[in-house]
Amino acid sequence: MDSKNKTLRLTQMGMLAAISIVLILLLRVPIFPSAPFLEYDMADVPVLLAAFVLGPIPGLIVLFVASLIQAFLLGGNGIIGLIMHFFASGALVVAASLIYRRFGQTTVSLIIGLIVGSLCMTALMIPLNLIFTPLLFGVGREVVMGLLLPILIPFNLIKAGLNSVIFFLIFKSIRYLWQKKGTVKK
Repeated sequence: MDSKNKTLRLTQMGMLAAISIVLILLLRVPIFPSAPFLEYDMADVPVLLAAFVLGPIPGLIVLFVASLIQAFLLGGNGIIGLIMHFFASGALVVAASLIYRRFGQTTVSLIIGLIVGSLCMTALMIPLNLIFTPLLFGVGREVVMGLLLPILIPFNLIKAGLNSVIFFLIFKSIRYLWQKKGTVKK
């Protein structure tokens, strides 16, 4: 890859990380009144775009930059928030983009990848919540266990599902821009 393409790629990654941060700032919506600390945001949409267009590793880099800024500059619960966001969203991004790339870059592989990625994110948040939520909020693990089925699992399914649907709609409508460059198959 020549320096012009590297510069373009880094610029695209930087722009997608910036969009992710802007989305965190503009849209944070609590879904469950009984758990207002759980807020939906669209930060994973540009991260998914980075992973699908540029590859899983650039997607993870964009995610890490956005997670780092959110964790330490935007009240995102410091290192614990960074770890939880990076690994949970990373599961969504990597699973979805790898399935899409591996199985022919079709609409079917896109949908399957997003579903599997959403389920991976939700499943990974179970142990992450059991390990880190007691440390973060000073509650017992039994309190977190009691929140898993009524709040934590549904929240993560909703968050991953909404971000996947929004990403799907955006990706399907702008995919032609990258098809011209040969980055994404038709």
